[in-house]
Amino acid sequence: MASNRPLFRLGSSCVAAALGPATPTARAEGVIAPWGAVGSSELQLLYESLGVMLVVVIPVIVLTLGFAWWFRASNKSATYRPGWSYSGKVEFTVWIIPLLVVLFLSAITWAGSHELDPYRPVHAPNNRLRVEVIAMDWRWLFIYPELGVASINELALPLDTPVAMNITSATVMNAIFIPGLAGQIYAMNGMCTQLSVIAGKPGLYRGLSTQFSGDGFSDMHFEVLAANRDTFDLWIERLRQSGQILDKAAYEQLIAQHASGQTSHYGYAEDGLFDYALQRGTRPASEVVETMVDPSIGSCRDTRLTNGVD
Repeated sequence: MASNRPLFRLGSSCVAAALGPATPTARAEGVIAPWGAVGSSELQLLYESLGVMLVVVIPVIVLTLGFAWWFRASNKSATYRPGWSYSGKVEFTVWIIPLLVVLFLSAITWAGSHELDPYRPVHAPNNRLRVEVIAMDWRWLFIYPELGVASINELALPLDTPVAMNITSATVMNAIFIPGLAGQIYAMNGMCTQLSVIAGKPGLYRGLSTQFSGDGFSDMHFEVLAANRDTFDLWIERLRQSGQILDKAAYEQLIAQHASGQTSHYGYAEDGLFDYALQRGTRPASEVVETMVDPSIGSCRDTRLTNGVD
């Protein structure tokens, strides 16, 4: 399948141009240059782990070269001990150093795993924003249930605002990854996972799929616009002006298609659509049971749903 990446980037550029000069154009491309609090914490954990391993690796390399040079055949000063077989000091050293490294890495991994738990809410002065994410073949659908709008392959986030992302898949298992913002998390059919993020710098973040899902996998990417509240509100207003409606019938048409690299805006997103997608993942449309979901809790944590995550 031919790549749609140039067309996708052109579309994102057109959106930025249409929003005007207030739209940030700087780009966050990878995990070693994060622009969000979660990404920065993950980078710090990466550096700490790397530093501990280098404390072992560098001395081992130096000692290996040093031993080879000192015990060379031409060095008459080196002690030759053909009967040597055991040293308590050497035995203690070769066991205690790996043990300390493992204990230290275990400690920072334990602490980091709880601190960076994707289900753990991010605390900030601004009110939380909920975004519902559905992986399809081969596009990403983003629904803003509290604002009543949706978009495909385009996500906008207000700066310094905690965002709770509820994630599922309408098809095979997938994974969403925004390297400059947060870590990877899986999207699974009939199940709901969560990711808490916050954008701390205006710009364009690169988002992509990291789980092979078929022919269009390589084009299953999107861009995230992080902007101040005024620019975000302008983006939401542009969605409302699109005139397109995303209801259950439109959703059924979307999941029946197999396309990638296309950006679409929906000025109205039907209430409860994410809950419908959760149930629709494991049963035909005729067996989906309409339920009332508390909008302040969301489908992922609504305990009345048998497929929800408590």
